[in-house]
Amino acid sequence: MTRARDAIRQIFRVAHDHTANQPPLPAIFPDQLAPMVRIDRDGARVMQAMRWGFPPPPNLGTRPVTNVRYTASPYWRGWLKPEFRCLVPATSFCEYDEQHAKRPTWFALGPDRSPFAFAGIWRPWTGTRKGETAKHLLFAFLTTEANGLVRAVHAKAMPVILTSSAEWDAWLGADTAEALKLQQPLPADRLMVVATGQRQDGAA
Repeated sequence: MTRARDAIRQIFRVAHDHTANQPPLPAIFPDQLAPMVRIDRDGARVMQAMRWGFPPPPNLGTRPVTNVRYTASPYWRGWLKPEFRCLVPATSFCEYDEQHAKRPTWFALGPDRSPFAFAGIWRPWTGTRKGETAKHLLFAFLTTEANGLVRAVHAKAMPVILTSSAEWDAWLGADTAEALKLQQPLPADRLMVVATGQRQDGAA
């Protein structure tokens, strides 16, 4: 997420920013903090830092769940309500090329890496992360089947990518059945590979 925070506030129509002007993030890894956009109780859009990774369903170990595919599962149903949906702003994302020794491959909407959002969910959680036992705000995002471009690199899945204000509004506010219609791959011609190998993101 390499765009300046002011730009993200404007693009996603954020009313209240609690990220303390967090600098651009050229890489975001699981269990790290990143800015999310959600709706507060007054109906205003709030941006705040959350940690990537939900607690897993019972009896499935302790490794945080970073993405959600099977939204019909009872475990996820409650977190798919509008009050627990969020937008995960991004400018590119990385998949590891399974055909070339897991070479990092970066995808974006175009060479200028215009911002988009993943369809995310969030929750409060009390437990230990990064050695700190406290109340955390956690997020994960939805995935779907890979489109033709991503499939050549990572066949299993790709993030649910939202690119317009209408999609952002629907994900944050529509009833659950309507919002889940957005869980589909972005057409391959809407994405491009912008880098391979060592990360090349700049603070654009």
